[in-house]
Amino acid sequence: MSMRRRRRPNTQDAELDITSFMNLMIVLVPVLLLSLVFSQVRILNLQLPVLSEAEQAQDDQEPKILELVITPARLALNYPAGMSLKQFELTDKGYDFAALSVYLQDLKLTFQQQGIEKNDIVLLLDPAVDYQTIVSAMDTVRSFKAVVAANLVDAELFPMISLGDAPAANDADAAQPIQATIGKPVGAKP
Repeated sequence: MSMRRRRRPNTQDAELDITSFMNLMIVLVPVLLLSLVFSQVRILNLQLPVLSEAEQAQDDQEPKILELVITPARLALNYPAGMSLKQFELTDKGYDFAALSVYLQDLKLTFQQQGIEKNDIVLLLDPAVDYQTIVSAMDTVRSFKAVVAANLVDAELFPMISLGDAPAANDADAAQPIQATIGKPVGAKP
């Protein structure tokens, strides 16, 4: 009887070829990093609301309040509170923040010339005003771009911002004359 010898196959440790995987990573990592959107967090500081109108009437020593009323139809600047100073109607492109910024710069200069230290403003918002409009308004009233020594810097306007609800009476009064003239002939008295 002859016994057959079984030969064991000569097994060697297989080498792992990761060259193609490394090539994939070299291409994939930069592509993923370039397409990654880094989240930018901005913090908008707000102040607590100032005294209500009833408390203001009782205390005449309180400083006058600068208000910006934002409605879907316009921006209205009041100083002192409730007294209309300037209105900015909507343009074809939306709210006229550029004109508001120029007017606020002039107003800040006027305050400084009169010796009034004013750095606070109250934004009174209509419920229909969207978030982006609120942020744009806050950026506009906070500062403006100025050139100082050949550098573009942010010059301060009214950085202490408070938020509140816009009075409902302004829109109703503004819309009433428009509705009264609809359907009447041109030249007819309302």
